[in-house]
Amino acid sequence: MSEHGRNGPAVTMRDVAKAAGVSVATVSHVVNNKEGARIGDDARRRVQEAVVELGYRPNALAKTLSQGSSRFIGLVSDAIATTPFAGQIIRGAQDEAWKHGYVLLVVDADGNRAAEDDAIAMMLEHQVHGVLYSSWFHHEIVVPQALDHTDTVLVDCYAPGSGLPTVVPDEEQGGRTATEELLSAGHRRIAFVNTTTPSPAQVGRLAGYRAAIEAAGITFDHSLVIPAAPDQEGGYAATPEIVASGATAVFCHNDRVAMGLYDGLRDNGLRVPDDIAVMGFDNQDVIAAHLRPPLSTVALPHYELGAVAVRVLIGLEPVPAGGVRPVACPLIRRDSVHTLEASAAEPS
Repeated sequence: MSEHGRNGPAVTMRDVAKAAGVSVATVSHVVNNKEGARIGDDARRRVQEAVVELGYRPNALAKTLSQGSSRFIGLVSDAIATTPFAGQIIRGAQDEAWKHGYVLLVVDADGNRAAEDDAIAMMLEHQVHGVLYSSWFHHEIVVPQALDHTDTVLVDCYAPGSGLPTVVPDEEQGGRTATEELLSAGHRRIAFVNTTTPSPAQVGRLAGYRAAIEAAGITFDHSLVIPAAPDQEGGYAATPEIVASGATAVFCHNDRVAMGLYDGLRDNGLRVPDDIAVMGFDNQDVIAAHLRPPLSTVALPHYELGAVAVRVLIGLEPVPAGGVRPVACPLIRRDSVHTLEASAAEPS
C-alpha cells in the first residue's frame, strides 16, 4: 500500500525500507506502532527519518484492515441523499461520526436491492465498525440479510422481530406537541387532518392529538378527525369539511396538507390565522417558512436521528428496553397560530 509523496509520485513502504536500509516488515511495524515488535532504536530512527524525508503517509485503509478494526461507519439508504429535508440524516450522522474519530461511508441505493447488497458487501470487506440502515420516511422495512454480519442500527425505519436497535421520530410526542400549541393559544375546537396512508405517522400523530385533547378536559370528537391524501390536493379537498366543522384551529398531518388548506381557506374567504389557526408537521423549509403567513409546525428531527444513530452504534448511548430509541420532534413557531379571544373559544 502506498500514498503520494510531497511532489506527487506514490511513495511505498518499499521505498521507505530501501532508504532506511531495513525490511518492509520493519517499516510496517514502525509506522503502525506494532506492539511487541523488536526493533532497535537505530533502525526505528532511520525509518522515521525516511518517512519524513520521502513524505510517506500510511494508507489508513490498509492500516485498519491489517489491525482487523476500522474507523469507518457505513450508511446505506433508499433515497435520503436526494430528499432535501431527509438528507439531514446524513449530515447528522457525518458530523457525529467525525466528532468521535470515524468517517462515514454513504451509499444511496435508491431502492435498488442489488446495488444495496453490493454496497453492504463492500462495506463488510472494508471492515466497517457497523452500518446505519436508513429510509427517507418512517415505515416498516425488510432488513437485508448481509447486515446479519455486522452491527446495525435502523434509522427512520423499523423491522419487527429483527432485534435491531431502531432510532425513529417520536410521532406521538410530535402530535401531542402540535395540539398543545393550539390549546395553549385558547383553541378548544381543533380539527385534525390525518393521512389516509397507513404508517407510524398516521397512528402516532393521531394518538398524540387525542392525548392532548383529553388531557385538556375536552371530549374527543371523532368527527373532527378528517381523512385526506397526504399532499396539497388532500388539504385543499378537506377544506369544506373543516369549514363546516366550526373548528377554530386545524392540525395538519404534514406541511403539504397545510399548504393545500391555505389555498382552500383563501378560496372560502377565510384568513390564517385571523379566522382559523393552522399547524403543520415536518418543517419542510421550502414550504413552511415560505407560506404567507409562515407556517407553525413540528419538525421531523432528521439531523438528530443521524447523530443519535451513530452514538447508539458506537456504544455511547443506550437503547431502551424494546430496542426503540424515539427522538423528540421540536415545535417550530411561526405566524399561522395566534391567541384566540376568550369569547371565541368553545367552552370545554
